[in-house]
Amino acid sequence: MRIEIDFQESLEKNADRYYEQSKKAKKKLAGLKDAIIKLEKETERKQVAFQTKKDSKQIVKKRSRDWFEKFRWFFTSDSLLVIGGRDAKTNDWIVKKFLEKGDLYFHADLSGAPHCVLKTKNNKAPEQSKQEALAFSVVFSRAWQSSSSIANAYWVLPSQVSKKAPSGESMGKGAFMIYGKRNYGKKIPLECGIGIEKKEDAWRIVSGPLSAIQKNALHVLKLGPGEMEKGPLSKKLFKHFEFKVKEKLSPTVLDEIIGALPTGGSKIIGE
Repeated sequence: MRIEIDFQESLEKNADRYYEQSKKAKKKLAGLKDAIIKLEKETERKQVAFQTKKDSKQIVKKRSRDWFEKFRWFFTSDSLLVIGGRDAKTNDWIVKKFLEKGDLYFHADLSGAPHCVLKTKNNKAPEQSKQEALAFSVVFSRAWQSSSSIANAYWVLPSQVSKKAPSGESMGKGAFMIYGKRNYGKKIPLECGIGIEKKEDAWRIVSGPLSAIQKNALHVLKLGPGEMEKGPLSKKLFKHFEFKVKEKLSPTVLDEIIGALPTGGSKIIGE
């Protein structure tokens, strides 16, 4: 290290000058160290944020959706598809576009219930599938929001379902007339199952009659009418399914849970 001495000043003044310079240098060094520490922390934070974002992108596994997933749906214990409307528009679609001659039509015995279709051949289905379709029709009706624990439902042939109203009356969107004998299911318990299943290497949510969901899905929970609103319950179910499948689930699964729950409050009865 080279030291310059000013001979016009005393030795003490030269020493004082270098002492002051050294103090300034130490302050700058301390500030530089602090800046380095801050820079390292900021770099680390950005790296973590980048990795989290990268991992998040990797977690989201997109899958193709089946045509019936725009409706309420489930597969019976006999692997038969049942679809139900979500609103007046989809109720209208189900009857006009998807109720075919060989199917069976189901409806809860009260207003404000979804039109439901059991896809069959020659209007025939095992009794278990019929009972599950009846249960499906009441679970997603207004009965879920009532104080009752049971409800009635019925099924008819497609030829008995008509948009033709009695003389002097009109039919609104999503409304249909039922003519002829109705085949009733009485005192159907208001309970349903919600579970998770693998679809194209991604997870999807299924809900419906407990017996069918227990057969077709994994990690099923039993639900009944209750006080917990959809938002808090959906988050609780999401965490439960994440724990059960032992992996991070896509945020789209949370959306599916919300869409799979009956209208109104619910509660978890058991597994």
